[in-house]
Amino acid sequence: MPKPRNAQVSIAATPYYHCVSRCVRRAFLCGKDAQTGVDYEHRRGWIEKRILKLGQIFCIDVCAYAVMSNHYHIVLHLNEKEQSSLSMDQVLTRWQSLFSGNQLVSRYLREESMCDAELQVVKDISEQWRTRLADLSWFMRALNEGIARDANFEDCCTGRFWEGRFKSQALLDEQALAACMAYVDLNPIRANMAKTPEKSDYTSAQKRIKDAQKTPTEANTPYQPLTLFPFVGNPRDPMPQGLPFKLSEYLELLDWTGRIIRDDKRESIPANTPTILSRLSIETKNWLHSAQHFERSFKQFAGKIDAVRTACQKLGYQRIPNIGALLT
Repeated sequence: MPKPRNAQVSIAATPYYHCVSRCVRRAFLCGKDAQTGVDYEHRRGWIEKRILKLGQIFCIDVCAYAVMSNHYHIVLHLNEKEQSSLSMDQVLTRWQSLFSGNQLVSRYLREESMCDAELQVVKDISEQWRTRLADLSWFMRALNEGIARDANFEDCCTGRFWEGRFKSQALLDEQALAACMAYVDLNPIRANMAKTPEKSDYTSAQKRIKDAQKTPTEANTPYQPLTLFPFVGNPRDPMPQGLPFKLSEYLELLDWTGRIIRDDKRESIPANTPTILSRLSIETKNWLHSAQHFERSFKQFAGKIDAVRTACQKLGYQRIPNIGALLT
């Protein structure tokens, strides 16, 4: 029996999560349906656009994503610091940009005169919405419901579009985070939909590469998309908000891994192994396996055994799930 979401997601354990949603119908979510001849490729753009929009409204950062034919992957960062820094007005405005608002809230935002009791109700509502703005389930709900409505309208039908629950995996350390992001970004290459990361449409890798290519030669650091959680370099003190890797190292790692996967050179690994693997203490063979089978290799948690054991204790687990597949 699946565990409730609050037994899988804990910001105290980790702010990073890998989520997957799959289409429940025979017809493709995106791409061309071979049986009917109908082309749904444009829906991939719907999903990418909505992912990036929600990342700007919720206190949840988009680290990586890949939109495939009948499912999508997304790596998210729950931004507790941003959540706590929002003013009440910002919380109310953000939430009402997505969902039907509350009459009292609308009056408050129009700066109409209100009594103390009404102001207290608005304050209580804002705290509830503040919590939801950093809630993984609410983010996925806002993403999936909007796409389902548009797809049902286009197909002139009703009913379930997605599987009942999205799958989530907690990424407990840098090794798991890097492996999962690469797994997501390289999905089109593994599926023979693209040859290189820059040719992988509707992925965060392609978006990051396009922005990096726009960087003037005199610039000290490459441009990064404002809609994606930025790379800020190796861990240090003080550590700025962002992914704990260098963008150049990550793109080099993607290119190297993608070529091996594409050319089927697993038995003859090139000598120019990316330095990021050495820094993260990841064996090359383990890395290549994770980059191709991450979703199947791990269940609720991904990371080293010690990190998973700590997370299980915080969530009240009596045993460690799938312990044989954990990173060592």
